[in-house]
Amino acid sequence: MRDQDRLRSFWQSYGRIVLTLCIAALVVHDVFGAHGYLAMQRTKQEIARVQKDIARLNKENTDLAEEVQALRTDPNKIESIARDGLGLARPGEVIIKIPQSQQTNKDSEAKP
Repeated sequence: MRDQDRLRSFWQSYGRIVLTLCIAALVVHDVFGAHGYLAMQRTKQEIARVQKDIARLNKENTDLAEEVQALRTDPNKIESIARDGLGLARPGEVIIKIPQSQQTNKDSEAKP
């Protein structure tokens, strides 16, 4: 009986302290633990960032698909690329090319 009395006396004296420490340990674990509140917030931020990236990539994919469709079907788009990119002209047209160095000099003179 003596051991039971000592155990009961210990719990009566220190029971609230032990309970408070256990609760504090659980709160700390729930906030700072591997699956705690802070980890959950970081995960939510990462999910939001990835969703933004997915939305941006989907828009870029849609734009590229539209450009591919235009290149397949729109003769004006093809002509524009041929004229600008390849320097082609229609019969009777004359293309005058200004060297890049002269263009840079004229731009710097135009901007006082």
